[in-house]
Amino acid sequence: MELDAASNGSVDDMRELRERALFAPAEFRYRVFIIDEAHMISTQGNNALLKVVEEPPEHLIFVFATTEPEKMLGTIRSRTHNYPFRLLTPQAMRQLLENVVREEGVAVEDAVYPLVIQAGGGSPRDTLSILDQLLAGSGPEGLTYELAIPLLGVTELSLIDATVDALASRDAAAMFATIDDVIEAGHEPRRFASDLLDRLRDLMIIRTVPDAFGQGLVNAPTEREEVLRGQAQRFSGNELATLASEVNERMVSLRGATSPRLLLEVMMAHLITTPTVSAPAQLPGPDLPSQPAQLAPGSPAPVTKGGASGASAAAAAAAAAGERRAPKTSSTPGPQRPPQPKPEPQPRSEEKPAEKPARRPDSQTSDQPSEQQAEGIFEKVRADWTRMRQAVGGRNKVAEIMLTEATPLGMDGNTLVVGHNTGALAERINAASNNSDIAAVFSEQLGSTVEVRCVVGTDPGKAGFSAPTAPAQRVWNPNAGKGPREPEPEEPAPAAATTPSTPPAPVQEQHNDWRAAAEAAKRAHRANGAVAGNAQRSEVPLPPEPEEPEDAPPEDEHTPEQPYSREDEERDMADQAREEGTRDRRDATAVAMDLLAAELGARPL
Repeated sequence: MELDAASNGSVDDMRELRERALFAPAEFRYRVFIIDEAHMISTQGNNALLKVVEEPPEHLIFVFATTEPEKMLGTIRSRTHNYPFRLLTPQAMRQLLENVVREEGVAVEDAVYPLVIQAGGGSPRDTLSILDQLLAGSGPEGLTYELAIPLLGVTELSLIDATVDALASRDAAAMFATIDDVIEAGHEPRRFASDLLDRLRDLMIIRTVPDAFGQGLVNAPTEREEVLRGQAQRFSGNELATLASEVNERMVSLRGATSPRLLLEVMMAHLITTPTVSAPAQLPGPDLPSQPAQLAPGSPAPVTKGGASGASAAAAAAAAAGERRAPKTSSTPGPQRPPQPKPEPQPRSEEKPAEKPARRPDSQTSDQPSEQQAEGIFEKVRADWTRMRQAVGGRNKVAEIMLTEATPLGMDGNTLVVGHNTGALAERINAASNNSDIAAVFSEQLGSTVEVRCVVGTDPGKAGFSAPTAPAQRVWNPNAGKGPREPEPEEPAPAAATTPSTPPAPVQEQHNDWRAAAEAAKRAHRANGAVAGNAQRSEVPLPPEPEEPEDAPPEDEHTPEQPYSREDEERDMADQAREEGTRDRRDATAVAMDLLAAELGARPL
């Protein structure tokens, strides 16, 4: 469940949420509450929610989503796990934007993506929102670079190019003319300085990394690759780093300044008059071998030495890296050779399965003729099933829990077949980790080696076994065992004298079952009341003495003729319900009014 705390952050909302959170879900294991903008919850709401957060039930999970975690209540933050989300990289963000544009079927130029990504700041939500706004203002031809620049407030590329050219040629007049164009175009000085810093950063990476565009390290569009490489050739690595550091340090002073143009001109004057910029050394790196003749005449000795040493150091590092990688690749076949002498364990693995089938026929030949022995083992398992499950728990507690609802079905050779109503638990019982422990414990308890297999279902007939019949005789009448022993010597004489046509055995069984007749008479007496009870006494007399059941004459007992069934009981209860009783069925108001009228003479108005 999701809750927006910006509009539902009061104490009443949190109390309602707390009451709803205490109820466990009916279908799922957990109940999850996602509270968005959690820092907007009021102080009283946090206090109302604190109790359930401190001691949450097992089924409850809270997820607090916020952009300002420092505003959250400290006691709540101390009882939660903090997971700060990271911003997306420019490459991942571009892939996301391209997928969205492709699905929406709109046209967007490639040069627009870096501008939108930079404006979004790495947030997918903000970036998609900016792209949506730009697409809303675009025409039928789609979103173009010329349309996106004024909407985003980005400095035009022509102004940035003119500034870079003025820095490379140390042309102060061109520099200040470009600043005037920036102000006249309505660009913010601080934004211009930020865009210039991004350009210097791209040139520095292009100067040091040959395949910067291929690796996606530059945010500029690919069609400007030649222009940017030409600008990078006019600076050395030191100059670009120094210029970028100078712009970064002085850009802070432009924030909130009363005269931002003046501060921008001061910053550009510092960039032009910097010693490293006053004598630019057009030093090609290892990626620009087109100007080797300009090293000696155009640059001072220390700069050339530094550049040469840097190039040689880079080449030496690359060579060292290549040498380090080479032994790794050559050493890789080394560890692969020792595993080659593995034909030795292979015959072992082949011998084991060859021995197992040799043992299985022996066990089968020894078990197949001894069906009585298998039945004896199964009877022992069925009799000691609870104790054997507890013994399994001593080795594997999980297996004992899974065997709680299992039922032994029969023996299939030396395999004990167990039934379970849950298929997932049956598979877990058959798993090697659990089945081995169960079989080992059962073998120890039974004194013989047995295997265990679990099937789905607890019906022995469906599993191919005969259902046990012994429990059916126990559930039947417990006095049935006494009947056939006593009537055999005594039944022939009285049966021939009294009723020769009727079989004596059932009469004698009913005569001996006097306790059932007495209980039936008592139930009839309680259900029918006094009048019905007298009638039942005359029809079904109780035996005079419970110790002497033989003294009652057999002809006076007619219990089998008038059994008190469930239908009789329901009929008697219905008759009693139809009788008019003496219960006072008035409500409390009527009783009170009658009492006031009788005692005080009051009347209702």
